[in-house]
Amino acid sequence: MNLPNKLTVLRVCLIPLFLILYPYAPLGDPLSRYLALAVFVIAAVTDALDGYIARSRNLVTNFGKLMDPLADKLLVTAALVAMVQGAELPAWVVAIIISREFLITGFRMLALEKNIVIAASAWGKAKTISQMLMIIFVLLNVLPELAETMLAAVATLLTLISAVDYVLKNKSLLKDL
Repeated sequence: MNLPNKLTVLRVCLIPLFLILYPYAPLGDPLSRYLALAVFVIAAVTDALDGYIARSRNLVTNFGKLMDPLADKLLVTAALVAMVQGAELPAWVVAIIISREFLITGFRMLALEKNIVIAASAWGKAKTISQMLMIIFVLLNVLPELAETMLAAVATLLTLISAVDYVLKNKSLLKDL
């Protein structure tokens, strides 16, 4: 288990802590809001760090290629579902994002059956960054509602674009079905 993979596992381990802290944030408890924000930011930073370290030190592994995107999905999905419950994000945004994640996870499972590992694409990375930024700014609660709506729209659009990109690039996986 190399350092990038340990950072990926740490990201997954931070999810329950975020979910313990977050429910009090929409109720106006500033300490819980900022602690939840800090946990989420630390988890998001591990995403950037693990990829950078893996590539720069030639520590890329199949575990990392599979688990890094899965850890991102778990972190973002947990935060988004909690934010719908806290009435801080509309359910339709979260439904689109989660649907995309199921679709791409299905593609990754098909690929694994053929011993192919589908690494994250540039669109997938942009999607993840936009979603994480949206979550951070919602947690910060410093933007006007219109700006938060625009962030949600950008994250949703990048989510849809990345889904189309993955499907088009990997449509050959569907030939044998």
